[in-house]
Amino acid sequence: MSRRSKSAQKQRALEVLTRLKRLYPDATCSLDYDSPVQLLVATILSAQCTDERVNKVTPALFARFPDAPALAGADMDELQELVRSTGFYRNKAKNIQGACQKIVKDFGGEVPQRMEELLTLAGVARKTANVVMAHAFGINAGVTVDTHVRRLSNRLDFTRQDNPVKIERELMALLPQPDWENWSIRLIYHGRAVCMARNPQCDRCQLADLCPSATNPVIQTKVPRRGSRVAEV
Repeated sequence: MSRRSKSAQKQRALEVLTRLKRLYPDATCSLDYDSPVQLLVATILSAQCTDERVNKVTPALFARFPDAPALAGADMDELQELVRSTGFYRNKAKNIQGACQKIVKDFGGEVPQRMEELLTLAGVARKTANVVMAHAFGINAGVTVDTHVRRLSNRLDFTRQDNPVKIERELMALLPQPDWENWSIRLIYHGRAVCMARNPQCDRCQLADLCPSATNPVIQTKVPRRGSRVAEV
């Protein structure tokens, strides 16, 4: 891509971001939590599950096991039962307990605030780490790439990658660091409300004039398939 093309792409990305901020001024993390460890747990539970479902599960979970030491020592059968309705509950419960045990053992019971340390926790990859750092600590360490961000960033032609890490790297090069999480959270809102995986509503999309895919609403990008286990997210 030429320097002029890169500059034009950056300008288009900034205009998309400006419009997203106007469309969703109050956008924030949809998960309910009272502490960094609760956000970490809720984000792990959100893998291949809706935030709405997670928010129905976590009140009872956090009433019983409110912090890292409690989760680290939880009875596994009870923990699994509490998170069962989020799907893939055995792996999720195992990851939650493993992450909390390491938090207690290596980080004094507090969720670490550094990316490289968060990535040592069970069940945690860059998506989860970015969510926790941005919303629990106010640190923009990267761009959170979930299915909505991946789909919309491809449709907007800001990336042609399918791998979340490669998508994140390209988006980070396009956007100013203070807006990395602004981009993610607002694209998620837009993906839920307008630019759905099937039947995107291009006729009422306020980004349509900036979106190469808007002239062909049937364009679809690949959506991750459900597997037999929960990968780190």
